[in-house]
Amino acid sequence: MSAGTVTRNSTVAAFAGAATSAAAAVAMANAFIRSAAKRMTAAYSTLAGIVRFLHATSSLGLPVFKTIRAGTGPTRTARSKGVVRALFVTNDDLDRSLKSSLERVGSTSGAAAGFRGDAGEIRVLDATTVLVGLGKASAIGPFTVRNAAGRLVRALDQLQAREVVVLIDDAAISPADSAGESARHTFGRKLGEGMATANWRVTGFDGTAATRKSAQGALVVDAERRETREGIAAGLAIGESVNYARGIGATPPNVCTPGWIASEAKSLARSTKLKVRVITYAEAKRLGMGGLVAVGQGSTQKPCIAILEWKPAKTTRAAKDIHLCLVGKTITYDTGGYSLKVNNGMKGMKYDKCGGTAVFGAMHAIASAKLPIRVTALLPAAENMVAGDAYRPDDIITMHNGVTVEVTNTDAEGRLVLADAMAYACRTMKPTHLVDIATLTGGVVTALGSWCAGLMCNDEKFRTQVEKAGAASGDRVWHLPLWNEHRDHMRSQHADIINSNPSRLGHPLQGGAFLSYFVDEKLPWAHVDIAGVASVESPNDTCAVAGPTGFGVRLLYDLAADLAGTA
Repeated sequence: MSAGTVTRNSTVAAFAGAATSAAAAVAMANAFIRSAAKRMTAAYSTLAGIVRFLHATSSLGLPVFKTIRAGTGPTRTARSKGVVRALFVTNDDLDRSLKSSLERVGSTSGAAAGFRGDAGEIRVLDATTVLVGLGKASAIGPFTVRNAAGRLVRALDQLQAREVVVLIDDAAISPADSAGESARHTFGRKLGEGMATANWRVTGFDGTAATRKSAQGALVVDAERRETREGIAAGLAIGESVNYARGIGATPPNVCTPGWIASEAKSLARSTKLKVRVITYAEAKRLGMGGLVAVGQGSTQKPCIAILEWKPAKTTRAAKDIHLCLVGKTITYDTGGYSLKVNNGMKGMKYDKCGGTAVFGAMHAIASAKLPIRVTALLPAAENMVAGDAYRPDDIITMHNGVTVEVTNTDAEGRLVLADAMAYACRTMKPTHLVDIATLTGGVVTALGSWCAGLMCNDEKFRTQVEKAGAASGDRVWHLPLWNEHRDHMRSQHADIINSNPSRLGHPLQGGAFLSYFVDEKLPWAHVDIAGVASVESPNDTCAVAGPTGFGVRLLYDLAADLAGTA
């Protein structure tokens, strides 16, 4: 064999070996690609599942259910079709708690792998079991339970059942003895509130092009223990009152005018046996209500004050001599007047009536629950517009109680309508306690954000009661000072006081300092500024859509219940 032949054979062998290696490499590459494709498919499937779950549990313009009501006991509920067990789990001793909960429904812990029990964590195990995390037991509060309840409502939609009975397993909440009764009732109430408020959206303005799905089916919420069931029923009822307030708050200004507010007050009175009367624009003029008249005179929709009264046949001994007055700022739309809101600052000003809507909702809740305490509500309603006869900066007006006010800013209008209503209440109704609630200052938003309302109070005992109601209800408040120096800050050189000091010093305090001139000195009075908490700009766990929150309804209801001795 020649050298050339050897060389050719060696070359062929080398190419054959290279081809074999290349083929092997291609095979390995194909195997890797197939494996990667499988992993990607699995990952995509998992991701798609997560996306579907997030879609089902996110705030996407629900409600899910037409009705939600409390059950009558687990024995009857267990026989119903579509029963879903919602197991509430804390993560203090997660393994034990989870095992115990799952054993009660005959499930295994394997299905709950990775579940941590964090607050608001939801895991749909199957068509009949949902795990709900509450986080640390010591940290469970109104927000924890309400937010978890809101997420639970959305998780139930993932099951695509239109008739669902949720049986709440509350074993993790409190001991099964008398010491735990109050805790179980509180848990049930917050659960009911959260489910009710999460199941609401604006429904009255859908047109022919609407794409949002309609509510369907019914949800019955039951529990193992009587105290929890009773709490759920109470929470659903209060949630209905909160949603009632939100519905009024969301009503647009071309519909919700001062006259509409008066009509709504009459409608509420008919349905709840409240007494109602209306101070008209003409009557307000005769009564010398210079603030209300000035703010509303530039609108074709003239101002008024709607008055609702709850006077039960019997009161508790604690409430025998109590008369609580609630005054809610009800500016149906605020352009700012001649101190015009600019740079799209007018958008969302239909929510400037949310103090009044909170009072609407509170009266709905108080009358529905038949609280044994006398409560009167005043809703000064006006539309702050620009017109040839609208009030101006530099005007000096005389209020119902004779105090003169120099107008420095027509966009500080809410305090003017509140002041006349408060002075009228003090003169004619002789309240023992008075609360005003309003979206009053941008300063309180800067100071406290969207986490709580601002509170100013002239009476230590009453302040404590309002703070207690805020903590219990979850409508939290934070106390701000009200000193003589703040009152002096509102003094005018041409009239008694000014309605707004051009200085930004102590801006969140100016509204309360102004209003202090219109309440009797010895009357326990609380001013609640809800400017930062009355609405949300994006959905959250308990608000399925952006818009009004109903803040203040629970606060005022719980305050009334506490004063009555029934909280």
